[in-house]
Amino acid sequence: MDILFQDDALIAVHKPAGLLVHRSLIDTGASTFALQLVRDLIGQWVYPVHRLDRPTSGVLLFARNPETARALTAQFSASRVSKTYHAIVRGWTQPAGTIDHALREEPDRITDALADPDKPPQRAVTGYRRLAQVELPFPVGRYPSARYSLLELQPETGRRHQLRRHLKHIFHPIIGDTTHGDGRHNQFFRDRFGNQRLLLVATRLCLDHPATGQRLVIEAPPAEDFAHMARALGWNLSDRFKSSAF
Repeated sequence: MDILFQDDALIAVHKPAGLLVHRSLIDTGASTFALQLVRDLIGQWVYPVHRLDRPTSGVLLFARNPETARALTAQFSASRVSKTYHAIVRGWTQPAGTIDHALREEPDRITDALADPDKPPQRAVTGYRRLAQVELPFPVGRYPSARYSLLELQPETGRRHQLRRHLKHIFHPIIGDTTHGDGRHNQFFRDRFGNQRLLLVATRLCLDHPATGQRLVIEAPPAEDFAHMARALGWNLSDRFKSSAF
């Protein structure tokens, strides 16, 4: 994994799609985890302070000591960390918008056996901006052509699978999402482009450094398999992200 940032308190890496953050009952057969790889990379124990879904690639942050871990966890809990993602979704979205749609807790049947099934829906808000769109001359489903959008996403809250569920809610599911997506479009991307992943990437984290208090921006270019899909749709990501390090 590429190191995006490190100092005495923090280390951020670019997690590839398909890699679990840490050991989990979700896949008891898995033997490689981001936590282990980072520990081996720098030769010391590290502490996870947030999570990325297994199929999502991008910026993953660890603390290098318990005090920093507690400070960062507090920032995430208080929504003081700004997170930016990019996704390829079905259809043409509005140019920009806010999805304000409460989400009921989605417990995992293996890891959240004690979760309260009657817990009321929790506030969930996601802002989005459309960066590009395309129409392909291929019938997928009942339409003679297929439309797709490239989105920048900024979740204001951090509910489980929030982005995937919110995009489904507005009828623009993320391509490659086998749980909340559209199976016909997922199959089209597998057959036509060889896509095998969820087309969602975590590209930026902005937070207050727990030691200095200064605002820290950590960025990662979209993973190559995501960039390959964007190029297949006619989008040059280096043009789309001129204001960043991409």
